Amino acid sequence: MSIIQEIYSWSQRLPAWQQDAIARLYANRTLTQADKDDLFALAKTEHGIDDPENRQPNKLAAGQVAAPPIPNRLVQIGAIKQLSNINALAADQRLPVAQIGMTIIYGENGTGKSGYSRVLKKACRARDQREPILPDARKEPGEVGPAQAVFEAFVNGESIDLTWTHGQPAPEQLSEIAIFDSHCARAYIDNQGDFAYVPYGLDILGNLVAVSSEVKARAVQETKTNAPNVTMFAALAGTNTAVGKLAAGLLGAVTAEDVTALASMSDVEVERLGTLNKALAEVDPKQRAQVLRLRGTRFAGLATKAQAALAVLSKAKIEQLQTLVNASNIAKSAAELAAQEFKQRPGLLSGTGSDEWKALFEVARTYALLSHPDDEFPNVSAYSLCPLCQNPLGEEGVSRLASFDAFVKQAAEKAAKDAKALAVASYRSIETVNLDLGIDDALSRELADYNQGIADACLKLQSALTDRQANALKASGGKFAWGEIAPLPGDAHALLTAASVELLADAKALEDSIDENARAKMVVEQAELDARRRLCELKAAALEAVDKRVHCSKLQTCIDSIVTTGISRKSTALSNTMATEEVVTALNAELKALNVHELKVVMKPESPGGRTQFKLALQLPGGGPPSSVLSEGEQRAIAIASFLAEVKLGRGLGGIVFDDPVSSLDHRRRWHVASRLVEESKRRQVIVFTHDIYFLCIVQQEAELAGVPATTQCIGRGAAGFGIQTERLPFDTLSTSKRVKELRQFQARVAKHHKLGEEAETTRLTRDAYSHLRMAWERGVEEVLFQGVVTRFIEGVSTQKLKYVVVEDSDYEAINAGMTKSSKFAGHDPASAAHLPTPHPDELGVDIDQLEAWRVSVEARKAGVEAKRT
Repeated sequence: MSIIQEIYSWSQRLPAWQQDAIARLYANRTLTQADKDDLFALAKTEHGIDDPENRQPNKLAAGQVAAPPIPNRLVQIGAIKQLSNINALAADQRLPVAQIGMTIIYGENGTGKSGYSRVLKKACRARDQREPILPDARKEPGEVGPAQAVFEAFVNGESIDLTWTHGQPAPEQLSEIAIFDSHCARAYIDNQGDFAYVPYGLDILGNLVAVSSEVKARAVQETKTNAPNVTMFAALAGTNTAVGKLAAGLLGAVTAEDVTALASMSDVEVERLGTLNKALAEVDPKQRAQVLRLRGTRFAGLATKAQAALAVLSKAKIEQLQTLVNASNIAKSAAELAAQEFKQRPGLLSGTGSDEWKALFEVARTYALLSHPDDEFPNVSAYSLCPLCQNPLGEEGVSRLASFDAFVKQAAEKAAKDAKALAVASYRSIETVNLDLGIDDALSRELADYNQGIADACLKLQSALTDRQANALKASGGKFAWGEIAPLPGDAHALLTAASVELLADAKALEDSIDENARAKMVVEQAELDARRRLCELKAAALEAVDKRVHCSKLQTCIDSIVTTGISRKSTALSNTMATEEVVTALNAELKALNVHELKVVMKPESPGGRTQFKLALQLPGGGPPSSVLSEGEQRAIAIASFLAEVKLGRGLGGIVFDDPVSSLDHRRRWHVASRLVEESKRRQVIVFTHDIYFLCIVQQEAELAGVPATTQCIGRGAAGFGIQTERLPFDTLSTSKRVKELRQFQARVAKHHKLGEEAETTRLTRDAYSHLRMAWERGVEEVLFQGVVTRFIEGVSTQKLKYVVVEDSDYEAINAGMTKSSKFAGHDPASAAHLPTPHPDELGVDIDQLEAWRVSVEARKAGVEAKRT
């Protein structure tokens, strides 16, 4: 099992926040301040401290970690294809990769090369995956799906397509491929600026120790900052009360509920405290109690009178009177209408049916009880005398009396009579009531002496009662509007009642205080209530002290749980598996291959804070730290050496991928890197991404010398997007024969524009073609004529190749003519060349053919020249 796999398995037993830290360190190598803030919050959450942002821990997934290499399993990449939603890479591209030897993928800056390398890092579970894969900015957000790619792979020679989808576990087989780039290079420089070989993954444990210590330190500091301040409760804590016990235990087991329960008082308790304060402060409680009881009794009596008056003139009573008066008036109107009809009968005296007449008839009814005791009025004999005129009634008189009686007794008249009676009764109840509250000067002064507000309320009520009575009576007679009768103020009765209750309670308390036992109980009660009153004033501070104590207790639990010795022990145990001569030998061999001879690895295990590593000691006579001696290029070479040593010690057969490996390296060290990568390609698949044409040429030449197949690919940009694959490399990298092929395609484009009559474009392309033709002649001199004896940018001269070289007059003439012709149209600026006629496309074709004919002739005589000289 690899170190990173060991760490992954071991980390499952760690607290969730430390597992989150490992996931962050695995993904980003270092932690930002925001990361540390998150981890601190997560650590506190595990011990019951709420996080306002509700952050949740993430764990390193098994699919993120490169699986340990399987012995004898060979995984090779054949191509990357069907790419979608990856930066601005053109969709459905296919980038082929050679199974054996080297594949050099060239791309200028901004052509999409980094897009492919980022996919490889994600799919192959590279350790450094900080560079994000972004969607195509040219697409609408709704059109963008997850980034995807398909890898044509070979597992032990068997073809298989492996699909990678961003955000899902990468195919396990691809984790056999190791990735190196500029970010990985920094992984081997420790925090002290020393260059150290840290076994892959051990720096995670070192950083975990560091961040754990920082989290612990922050928790300690927060504990100090949040230490509860209870000095303000010292006086309360000294009282022999329930509050005193609570104040003394604020740093103990007191809860917020305990504080809330005691730090609240009802209105009754507040009044009781006031009563106790006054009673216990009185010098002569007996006399004072008498005074208060008498006053309370008088106030109670006044409250009773006010209540009675309020009841008589209440809203309900006034509304009742209004209803009865209205009903009486309506009934009266109905009766008057009936009387009007009665009066209109013929033969009746004027006024018949009026109220006066009705009264007279009722008197006659009463008199008939005496004058006609044997008859039931008005049913008397025709021979009887009339009770009114005392003349014989006769049949007509009896009939008239009966009709009069029927009129008086009819429904309308009776209803009017009844309604009037009810209205009059209600009217009289209000008219005759005594509304005098009896507030004489003495009582008025007593009220004002106790509370001016109560005195004013009582006087206001007295005036309001008189006005309301008068206005109600006026409204009954239609001389005042019912709706304008003002309501009565009701606060006087309530104030009097409360005052009476308080006075009588105070009197009772004073009377109780006379008894010593009762007084002692009152003193205890006063102390309890007063302590609660003072706690109410300090409630917020008390709750804060409890909160801080609980918070600090949780923080202390968090502090106690953070112990880094276990991490250090794991780091030491893992590093010991690497502390072998095999590791030292592998590192020194790689340094030597990369020409970093001045450095030598020695086994020097160290565990500063859990960070176990082997220092690369620089052997200099005067000593000095490596960071002040080594150049950036040498540091880069050290990183490559460490990476290759890890790959070798991993025992895996999988390929390796380099993204711009020679950044910051000078041309000499590039040769060493190229040579080392070519050598490695004899054992495994090697893929190199580069934007450096010079390095590309070096790798090609080193591969040719070593007899290693080197496949070249080129990626560029086009109408479909970036990362367009082509096998056509830049002109600068081509041999003379391949340049001739390119020039012939150039000539075809010139001929096309010439045929279309596009003179300006034809002229431009022709000059460009002659510029490239001149470069091809120069390459021919170097490669064909001198057979690579002297090659630009290559160190040394290949003298053995002189056996192929001979320079004849025909060579001079051909080269001179070709260079002169090419320079005529490519070597001058447009102003001076404007007077020269542009060669016809056919003429350009002839000039290209002359180069190829010369090349073929020289290659043909090569064997003969060699034969003469051997």
